[in-house]
Amino acid sequence: MDEGEYTPRADGGIDPDDGDESDHSSDSEDSSPSRSSTPDADGFAVKGSETDESEDGVPEAGLPEAEGSEAEDSDIEDFDPDAPTETGGDGSTEADPDALPETEADTSAEVGSDPDTALDVEDGTSHDTPDVESIESDADTLSLSTDARPETAGIDNGGRDRSSPDVDFDGVVLDDDEDNQGLFDDLLSGEPIFENKEVLRPSYTPHELPHRNDQINRMATILVSALRGETPSNILIYGKTGTGKTASAKFVSQELESTSQKYDVPCEVEYINCEVTDTQYRVLAQLANTFIEENQAVIADRLERLEALREDATDAEDTAGRDAAATLADTEFDSVAELDDRIETLEDDADEMEEVPMTGWPTDRVYSTFFEAVDYHERVVVIMLDEIDKLVEKSGDDTLYNLSRMNSELDRSRISIMGISNDLKFTDFLDPRVKSSLGEEEIVFPPYDANQLRDILQHRADTAFKPDALTDDVIPLCAAFAAQEHGDARRALDLLRTAGELAERSQAEIVAEKHVRQAQDKIELDRVVEVVRTLPTQSKIVLFAVILLEKNGVHNINTGEVFNIYKRLCEEIDADVLTQRRVTDLISELDMLGIVNAVVVSKGRYGRTKEMGLSVPVEETEAVLLSDSRLGDIENAQPFVQARFDN
Repeated sequence: MDEGEYTPRADGGIDPDDGDESDHSSDSEDSSPSRSSTPDADGFAVKGSETDESEDGVPEAGLPEAEGSEAEDSDIEDFDPDAPTETGGDGSTEADPDALPETEADTSAEVGSDPDTALDVEDGTSHDTPDVESIESDADTLSLSTDARPETAGIDNGGRDRSSPDVDFDGVVLDDDEDNQGLFDDLLSGEPIFENKEVLRPSYTPHELPHRNDQINRMATILVSALRGETPSNILIYGKTGTGKTASAKFVSQELESTSQKYDVPCEVEYINCEVTDTQYRVLAQLANTFIEENQAVIADRLERLEALREDATDAEDTAGRDAAATLADTEFDSVAELDDRIETLEDDADEMEEVPMTGWPTDRVYSTFFEAVDYHERVVVIMLDEIDKLVEKSGDDTLYNLSRMNSELDRSRISIMGISNDLKFTDFLDPRVKSSLGEEEIVFPPYDANQLRDILQHRADTAFKPDALTDDVIPLCAAFAAQEHGDARRALDLLRTAGELAERSQAEIVAEKHVRQAQDKIELDRVVEVVRTLPTQSKIVLFAVILLEKNGVHNINTGEVFNIYKRLCEEIDADVLTQRRVTDLISELDMLGIVNAVVVSKGRYGRTKEMGLSVPVEETEAVLLSDSRLGDIENAQPFVQARFDN
């Protein structure tokens, strides 16, 4: 390199002279990484920007160079339009991340926009050679422009390789088609029918209960003594499913608690579902933890007030010079020391209150903890035991005995029991002492008739559905279906809600009679599936034996035939075999659930037997049974069925 080719500048840099640009580029390329070149529309190669950093950390930029200049770097190769594009081992196009593809539009938009760096595409030379600083600045611009673009354009989606001279990067974007409808978009496109579906749920407690005013008023007259600080009589509520027992009891309880707050009387109602909390331990533990939590909240409130009072008394003594006793004159405390003792006692009480675990404690310890928690301060407590017959059936009457006898031992509190049962005869199994103390007041809820159900449904439908969403025959049909089955209001509400859901899923504008009939079939099948799914394993085996006989054309199935198939099924799945008498009892339970229809028939001198048939769909019931892991192991039950010749 000749010394005259570069002249030092005042800032320490060097200015290239106006000589042949190839010499400058060649010298600079000797100490810089290779740069890829891409042809423009006329075949000229234009140098790309360099991304490697120089010694001072500033990216170096190569000079735009025409094709006619000499390139001494062996890494730079002339572009051959006929040469195949290099691909990686996986078939994807390899692209140099440092390479800058440029078309005529890119050159004019990015490089040509700067008059100092404009290229003459026709003769391949630059009109004016920029200095190093401008080159560095333009290189940064070019690098940013390159980074803002996708590295490669997908071949499958119509894109092209970056080395193509016709690449249009502005078109390489993901299509955002607003017309595409997702799964839930289609479901939400229809107009909703419901205004408030929760009104039709069994858990909803309405503000008004049609046709139950007599029962509600009677409960209120019994429980009003709680607002006077007296112990109310215990109440037993009877009635079939869906007759409004729980809803009426909850309604009265809400009114009782709101009235107690109005008159500042400590009265509360605790609800327990004995179908879930079905043992004495769990009932007492749940009650104890509820009262412990309430007591801790009361203690925290009292401590906050006492600490504020102590702070006022201390401030008056320190700042105003007054006696602290004067500040406490209007309180129950005579001195700050007495106030401190009270605060310490409350803190000790809070520390001693230990929640009862759901298992692990002796029952007597759980009972004593509950006793201390409920008697911590003055109040009247009504304990509502829903499905009380389930509690008695599983754990006996010990819980009811203990609760009904507590009032004789409590000092500050009073307890009343409100039991709700579907079984009118469950008290027959109670101890006479428990029965006499528990059943002080009895209230019976009769079933609803069709007209009463129609009023209930209309009252709920006005809130649940949008205006004019039901045809005129929907509510009468729902009421008629429910009235045929014991006057169950819960069944009628489920039927109306399911009919509305089916209409909404089919994107119908209104609920019609056909939706009610579809809902009737769906609810019936769902009920069968749920009952069969929750049967004990032995009952499932007996039912499966009946299904096998039915599928093989046996009618009027007798107990002996069922027992023979049952034994072989038990051997197949390695289950215990019960006696024939016990299998007969299981058949009676299936009959009570409505799954089979069993009738006792006399065979004269051959005795009596039960003849039965299925009352549920065969295919659906069999599918539910086979979903059980144990019954699912039965691969081929066909050989178990023996032919029977009827006379």
